[in-house]
Amino acid sequence: MSASIFLFLIIIVNILVSYKGLTNSLFFEHYEFQVDRILLYKDYKRLVTSGFLHVSWTHLLFNMFSLYFFSGPVESGLGSLGFLLIYFASLVGGNLLTLFIHRHHGDYSSVGASGAVCGVMFASVALFPDARIGLFLIPISFPAWIYALAYVLISIYGIRSKKINIGHEAHLGGALIGMILALVMHPASLVENYGKILIIMIPSLLFIYFIITRPQILFVDNLFYKTHRDFYNIDHRYNAERADQQEEVDRILEKISKKGMNSLNRQEKKTLESYSKKLR
Repeated sequence: MSASIFLFLIIIVNILVSYKGLTNSLFFEHYEFQVDRILLYKDYKRLVTSGFLHVSWTHLLFNMFSLYFFSGPVESGLGSLGFLLIYFASLVGGNLLTLFIHRHHGDYSSVGASGAVCGVMFASVALFPDARIGLFLIPISFPAWIYALAYVLISIYGIRSKKINIGHEAHLGGALIGMILALVMHPASLVENYGKILIIMIPSLLFIYFIITRPQILFVDNLFYKTHRDFYNIDHRYNAERADQQEEVDRILEKISKKGMNSLNRQEKKTLESYSKKLR
C-alpha cells in the first residue's frame, strides 16, 4: 500500500462513521467522547471512536481538507507508518489531555478528528518550519512556525476562556504529540530548527505543567466556570458518588451471575432498578 491509500482510507472511514453518527443519535452517543463513560464505565474505545465522529458536514469537511493538505509533507518525510503513528497517537493524546482537564466534569463530551489533524499539521511544521502557509481568501502567507505559535496561544486562551464549545484541549494535546513524534523520528529537524521549535513548545509545555500543578488557572469568569464553580466540591463529590454506585452495581451483577436473580435482597433489587432507569 502507498501512503496515499492510507490517507484515502482514513478519510473514507471518517465520512462513513460521521454519516452514521449524523443520522443515528444512538450510534453517536455510543461512540462520542464522554467523560463519565470513559472514567466510570471504562469505555476506553471512545478515546479513538470519537475522533471519527463530527457534529456537522462542515466540521467534517474542514478537518478532512486540512488533513489532506498537511499529510503530504508528513508522508513524504516520515513514510506511511510514520504518518499513521502520528495520526492515531495525536488522536488519543489529544483526548487524554481533554480527559485530564475535564476529569471532574462528568457531563463534558466532544467529537471530531481535530486532535489527529493537529498532530499531522504540527508534525509538518516540525519537519518544515519555514514552509509558507496562507489563509483562506487572504492573499498573504507567513512561515509555518509563526502559524503554529499563534495556534498554540489561541488554544491556550480557548482552554481557559471556554467562550465557545470548541475542543481546544484536544487540539493542543494532538499538536504536541504530533510535533514530538515527528522530531523523534526525524531528529535532524530539531538540530536544524531548534530555536523555532522551542518557541512553539515552551508555552505549550509550561501551560500543561501549570494545569497539573495549579489547576485553578482554568478558573476564569465565563459561563463554563460559573456552571462548574465548585470544582473540588460538587463535581468531585458527584463523580465519587457515581463511582461508588457503579461499584455496587458491579457487585450485584456478579452476585446474579453466581447465585441467580432470586439471591438479591430488597435493597439490591431497588439499586439495580434505579440504575436501569438511568440508562434508559
